[in-house]
Amino acid sequence: MSGFNADSARMKKDLATLVAINTENPPGREREAAECVAVWLTAAGFDLSFSEYAPGRTNVIAVLQNGPGPCFAFNTHLDVVPAGKGWQREPFTLVEEDGRLYGRGSCDAKGPLVAMVEALRMLAGNRDSWSGTLMGVFTADEEVASEGAKFYVKESPVAIDFAVIGEPTSNATFSAHKGSLRPRVRVNGVTAHSGTPDLGVNAIYKAGQLLGLVEHNHQHTVCCRHHPLVGNASLTVTRVHGGHADNVVPDSCELLLDRRMVPGEDEDAVKAEIQQLLDTARQEFNVDAEIIGWQPTTGGATETDSNESIVQASLEACRRHGQPEPGPFGFQGGCDLVHFRTLGAKGVVIGPGALAVAHKPDEFVPVEEFIAAAYIYLDIALAMLPVGSQA
Repeated sequence: MSGFNADSARMKKDLATLVAINTENPPGREREAAECVAVWLTAAGFDLSFSEYAPGRTNVIAVLQNGPGPCFAFNTHLDVVPAGKGWQREPFTLVEEDGRLYGRGSCDAKGPLVAMVEALRMLAGNRDSWSGTLMGVFTADEEVASEGAKFYVKESPVAIDFAVIGEPTSNATFSAHKGSLRPRVRVNGVTAHSGTPDLGVNAIYKAGQLLGLVEHNHQHTVCCRHHPLVGNASLTVTRVHGGHADNVVPDSCELLLDRRMVPGEDEDAVKAEIQQLLDTARQEFNVDAEIIGWQPTTGGATETDSNESIVQASLEACRRHGQPEPGPFGFQGGCDLVHFRTLGAKGVVIGPGALAVAHKPDEFVPVEEFIAAAYIYLDIALAMLPVGSQA
């Protein structure tokens, strides 16, 4: 596109800089990465600000106002999952081999972030080609509980009309994602000497009866709820812990349930269903179970209708820049799109790299996809911020 040229050497250098900043979550420590991004975008002419929901857990927000028109935001996250073991390369040193850029966060999601920064630079350098308000909102903690995005949307003074969320999608368009709830359930029993178990109530046995109901509920109720892009809802158990001594009948057993919601499901209604499941266990099997807390999650499910202009513009941009199967598709997991939807934004999820290599040793992003993503982001912003548009 005339007048718009991504600097691929600069993009690689920027990605190397970000990968070298260790933002493993936990603990996160995103402040240094946020300050790095702020330097880049200040130089491009953006107004920069920071917001923190905890010490060092920092969001960075870039804003460029350029006449009347909608508000368009790019968003992705600064944190990465822990590097873990099994790497053949140093995880925090970007390495280019065979058309790939290796390093923790290279595709999830520092690669998308750098491609967004490059698109923001190109847009800032060609202000006569678009009109409106352009934002980059790069947040903390997406990998654990999206606390950064939740904090941002709670404190945000502006409505956002359109948003592109950067996650590894192989540069295809994802317009929906699942949500999750994780209740911690305690099943109560009565302690006794293991030599006289009949004098107690074994909480692990009682938990087993509850788990049978969980499995039945998943198979016959929950998984029947289907969404054309993200598939079926689900309910499963991911952790069990019970007992405190080898010779004592346990009086408590804790379970962690994982409930994946599809777009259209209501969180309060799902919570009520889980409580009803515990009530049924009590009525049918005399199981004394209670929800003692909720584990943090990224949030609920959401979707943007496939006929919306941003979805159609995204499909065209992905196709134009090398993705023959642009979508729209749906995430099985969650991401921060749901939080930007609360600000009124219609949005999509797009980014270079494959979800299959994210969170694994030797994570990588293909160089070709990485560079193409900058142009995809650019094209979407230009489509949604046309000259002469009105806010």
